[in-house]
Amino acid sequence: MDMTALQITWFCLIAVLFAGYFVLEGFDFGVEMNVLALGRGDEERRDTLLRTIGPVWDGNQVWLLVAGASIFAAFPEWYASLFSGFYLALLVLLLLLIARVCAFKYRAKSQNPTWRTTWDWVHILSGFLPALLWGVAFANIVRGVDINDERFVTTSLLGLLNPFGLLGGITFVLLFWLHGTAYTALKTQGDLRADANRLAGRLAIPTIVVGAVFLIWNQLAHSNTALSWIPLLLAAVALVAALIANRMGREGATFVATSVAILMAGVQMFAGLFPDVLPARNVAANGLTVATASSSEHTLFVMLMAVVFLLPIVLAYQIWAYWVFRGRVGGDDEGDRPETLVQRATRGYREAFDQS
Repeated sequence: MDMTALQITWFCLIAVLFAGYFVLEGFDFGVEMNVLALGRGDEERRDTLLRTIGPVWDGNQVWLLVAGASIFAAFPEWYASLFSGFYLALLVLLLLLIARVCAFKYRAKSQNPTWRTTWDWVHILSGFLPALLWGVAFANIVRGVDINDERFVTTSLLGLLNPFGLLGGITFVLLFWLHGTAYTALKTQGDLRADANRLAGRLAIPTIVVGAVFLIWNQLAHSNTALSWIPLLLAAVALVAALIANRMGREGATFVATSVAILMAGVQMFAGLFPDVLPARNVAANGLTVATASSSEHTLFVMLMAVVFLLPIVLAYQIWAYWVFRGRVGGDDEGDRPETLVQRATRGYREAFDQS
């Protein structure tokens, strides 16, 4: 079957949504990992770490909801086949994300040390394990799985834990941890800021090595186009730039570089996957492509019109949220100058999150 422009457009939109989710939620996961790495034995540090992402984590998670809903509506065959084989892994991921919401909401409800420590461990696990699961899942999507004639995935959960899948999981963990550590350095002060900068410097080299092995392996063994070398090389350059920026003490540049690295890694995986959406390793004809897995043209068109209208609103809200909380946690407020209307709105928004 020939692909249509709408099918290609929706594949690209889903790639953008997932890449954006990994960039935005990636530093949330990394900060939660740092509750253990940088906050061990120091409750004040753990509080500070979680406050850096407190106002934005739920908005970042919206990207996953939109990406998942887009697959469900635009490529229902892809969605159904994914859940037929990845059901247990995705269920564990969902439970972790639910527990994470509870950790954000309930941790501050009591000052009891045991209560707070328990929720801190929920944060740590819901930072590390989702990153690992996303890496394993996407590595197996680009690698391909066994699919029968009825489009059911027959690869077992243990089958998903193959060397390439596990390497993908480790790569995602390191990328998100480095990304979250760069964000921590950008958003904190004092000793925590200094420790985050040192940790980012230590994480950069193993992330470069492991990320290079994974992406080159993917390119050589599973990519359908030589064009995906371009985002691969850009990801490599961005990671090296992150290391250099960290050595120079340029925290903003470090965070931008890790963001670009994650974005380009996502582009490389989706570009190499196209025109497939879920390749079959056993019988190539059983695999799903952009053309064979999509909804009708009418459905894709109506969805596209909704996205054209709603996506700018979502982006505007997120840009506003990041602008409001652009300062470092615990930083000085803007003096006693008379407030403009925008500043009053900003103050009210901050107070809603107890961040004033």
